[in-house]
Amino acid sequence: MSTPTRSSNRPVRGQGQWALGYREPLNPNERMKKDSDGLDVRQRILDIYAHTGFDGIDPGDLRGRMRWMGLYTQRAQGIPGGKTAVLEAEELEDSYFMMRARIDGGALTSEALRVLGGISTEFGRDVADVTDRQNVQYHWIRIEDVPEIWRRLESVGLSTMEACGDVPRVMLNCPMAGILADEVIDASEVLAETVAKYLGDPAFSNLPRKWKTSMSGCVDHCTEPEIDDVSFVGVVNEAGEAGYDLWVGGGLSTNPMFAKRIGVFVRPDQVTDVWAGCTSIFRDYGYRRSRNHARIKFLMADWGPEKFRQVLQDEYLHAELPDGPAPAPAKHDQRDHVGVSKQKDGTNALGFALRTGRISGTLLTRIADLAEEYGTQGGRIRTTTQQKLVILDVPDARVEDLVAALAEHDLLVRPSAFRRGTMACTGLEFCKLAIVETKQHAQELYAELERRLPEFDEPIGINVNGCPNSCARFQTADIGFKGMIVRNAAGESVEGFQVHLGGHLGVDASFGRKFRGHKITKEETADYCERVLRGYLDRREPGERFAAYVARADDEWLV
Repeated sequence: MSTPTRSSNRPVRGQGQWALGYREPLNPNERMKKDSDGLDVRQRILDIYAHTGFDGIDPGDLRGRMRWMGLYTQRAQGIPGGKTAVLEAEELEDSYFMMRARIDGGALTSEALRVLGGISTEFGRDVADVTDRQNVQYHWIRIEDVPEIWRRLESVGLSTMEACGDVPRVMLNCPMAGILADEVIDASEVLAETVAKYLGDPAFSNLPRKWKTSMSGCVDHCTEPEIDDVSFVGVVNEAGEAGYDLWVGGGLSTNPMFAKRIGVFVRPDQVTDVWAGCTSIFRDYGYRRSRNHARIKFLMADWGPEKFRQVLQDEYLHAELPDGPAPAPAKHDQRDHVGVSKQKDGTNALGFALRTGRISGTLLTRIADLAEEYGTQGGRIRTTTQQKLVILDVPDARVEDLVAALAEHDLLVRPSAFRRGTMACTGLEFCKLAIVETKQHAQELYAELERRLPEFDEPIGINVNGCPNSCARFQTADIGFKGMIVRNAAGESVEGFQVHLGGHLGVDASFGRKFRGHKITKEETADYCERVLRGYLDRREPGERFAAYVARADDEWLV
């Protein structure tokens, strides 16, 4: 393998790049992975830990390799956010797990959703979260119950394998893939092929860090390819051939970066190999010295897309890829597929809003029943990247009946702008990294804004995040709240947020503005949102969206 010329003056030595000969682990996480592959923990769970219980789990497995099977220890109840950075992991954790069920492409049958609901009800205290990565997460899971949960998931084609860890995570696709007539291309087949070939492959079970993939031909770019590690975005080339534009290097957290177009046209039969080539570059050239510097976005920042393309072609594909066009801009402002959409077969898809992704297993089971009752194909359901669900195949004559049946459970096909646009991460309730509570607060926030601004009908994204890690994507929201401890008027340390305004994806994408460290307490969030949104309604120009307004607004309008 040739060593490419680096485009940065940053010294190579010590970055831990395998391709440059630095194989020795440089931090505890790399040592943990070298000592035992994360995939090997599955057998120890089945043979040992399910029988010994929580106290019998090896610490390296407990706080490291368990993630390869979709398991994190959850936060012990009652520990305030101010203790997050003070206590050790073993002091923060409970003897229960968060478990993530991997749902590639967000595609579910009613049978699969019924199994997911039953697991929540029986093993997870009837709590579940639909995530913004199309997964379903559980809490309160005991290690003794994991083998039975796996058996049930696998009986309907699901698993928790590589749902977490330094591996290829769940692969996103448009929930309406193959369903809507205006899509550029249906990515379902190439995604399924890639998952089947590489999920659980030891060749990719030790990456520098997480690896997020999307493959979609959605005209709305609903998988948000701008912020994924690697994305295949549907395009049509000059010859009229549908394929994919390759984007690499997106990611948020504390150093947000947008993905870069590599500039190639990828035909459908090339997708799996190109994905493997990109993943191999990350494995071999990714920075392993520091966990904070180990995402592909940092390598992309140093290399640039031209060099990435050259290494991909020369060292991994051993073939040239043709130049390709950029995709068309997103067709609609909102990417969540909420509402009633006409399918190309003449039936309808009904997308509906949960309560910031939080739901019960009992209600998931009920949704499975409704999908069977109203759908013409036995019950097909999809998860979205906006913490929403979609029921497919509903005849015209039954649409309003299903809208009403869902509304009985506070599942809204036609939600308010605030209900539709609000997302929240797991937060302090269960997450060991969180500083503030998020789920319940976000629900109270959108309900209060509905009361105060009942006529507000512009699309508005309000993302509530419990820490700087951006699981709820606060930098790309119209109004993004990053959880932190702040001081109130009395000088007391309380839960609060740093405010980010005007983040948006698509044309002229940008991350939200921060205003001289502007912070508010949790109790002030509704007042703040009302004040800023009323200012927008008063000052906006015709057709002006909130993000565009923020871009030209004076600071005093926004603080």
